[in-house]
Amino acid sequence: MADEALFLLLHNEMVAGLYRAAEQGEGENGRCTTKLESMGFRVGQGLIERFTKDTARFKDELDIMKFICKDFWTTVFKKQIDNLRTNHQYLAFTCGLIRGGLSNLGIKSIVTAEVSSMPACKFQVMIQKM
Repeated sequence: MADEALFLLLHNEMVAGLYRAAEQGEGENGRCTTKLESMGFRVGQGLIERFTKDTARFKDELDIMKFICKDFWTTVFKKQIDNLRTNHQYLAFTCGLIRGGLSNLGIKSIVTAEVSSMPACKFQVMIQKM
């Protein structure tokens, strides 16, 4: 519970700091989203490395996606993926988190998020063949 609160506080400060810098002319508003996605990418890479160090290799992309949707997501957000509640601030970071995790598992992907009705959102992962 404490680590969840710390994550929320850290994320809120990251978002606020990036947007504050953009408002003061230190960066463009669109770059804030890119920076958040990049931060999420690096965090996702690190978390996947940590979470999979003692697991057997995955057989295929389907096994990797199952791992991301079940184990990875539940460990990071303490909720099942189909019941996640989020807001727009978390989307860029979370897309990066998923993309970074997949990247470290050898899958190049594009991750997008869509909010059709609050508070639910839908993530789409497009796997790019190498």
